[in-house]
Amino acid sequence: MDNTTIKDTLGLILKHLELPFDGIEITTEEDMLRIEIISSNPSRIIGWHGETLNSMQHIVKSMIREKEKLEKAPFLVLDVDGYRKVQEDKVKKIAEQKADFVRRTGSRVALAPMSPYFRRIVHLYVANHPDMQDLTTESTGEGDYRQIVLKQKKQTKRAEDEELSPVMAEARSENDGLENLDI
Repeated sequence: MDNTTIKDTLGLILKHLELPFDGIEITTEEDMLRIEIISSNPSRIIGWHGETLNSMQHIVKSMIREKEKLEKAPFLVLDVDGYRKVQEDKVKKIAEQKADFVRRTGSRVALAPMSPYFRRIVHLYVANHPDMQDLTTESTGEGDYRQIVLKQKKQTKRAEDEELSPVMAEARSENDGLENLDI
């Protein structure tokens, strides 16, 4: 996939929507492309809780898939002013907090429902972080209610049999950081 095609496609969308931008930078991270939009007014590109950014990402992926005649949409992430990166870090921090709870109690814990992208971030973070090798994740639920369950790899039989609420009351504080996460 050609970076010039991505830059041209995104640039046309931004111009058409009259969203101010000064440049587009593309970097490769593992198996995805991170596309950073440089803008003096990032909030217009982000939109309400990231809706504009998410919509543009979807359109760019679809257009690139069509232009490049790809079987499936490329895995790319649009970001502006580090907005998405901050959210990724927030999800990782929440996973760390819930990991401490799982270790202290021996219970499983379900994180709040989140998008496939953020579930992937948590799955990879737990799987690859050296301090979390005693834990594992799985996705449960359907559609918009799909969530990650975090548990110990060597779980007691009692813990596996217990009923799991969507987000356990003991593990979820009033302000656990997920209320403003665009997931």
